[in-house]
Amino acid sequence: MVCPEIYKIVSTKPQESPEGIEEVLEQEDQEHEIILYNDDVNTFDHVISCLIKICEHTYMQAEQCAYLVHYTGKCAVKTGSLEDLAPRCTALLEEGLSAEIL
Repeated sequence: MVCPEIYKIVSTKPQESPEGIEEVLEQEDQEHEIILYNDDVNTFDHVISCLIKICEHTYMQAEQCAYLVHYTGKCAVKTGSLEDLAPRCTALLEEGLSAEIL
């Protein structure tokens, strides 16, 4: 049995307006992320320091990302617009880390 409230939400068509289109474009612009990859060169301290300085992480966030990268091979460390992420990714690469924007 289908819940009427859910059916109403699913079956409601979004209004097509210029404001709606701009909102979608802004959302698409925010869908990029920097992926940091594991390597055998950089220390945990260096990775944590770079994430704090470049990606504006707290120490706890940076440490958790460093462990995720170490144990899973990669981690999304920053999400945002391409314009915001490009210089951050470049800075991570200049620090000797392996990263890319997806």
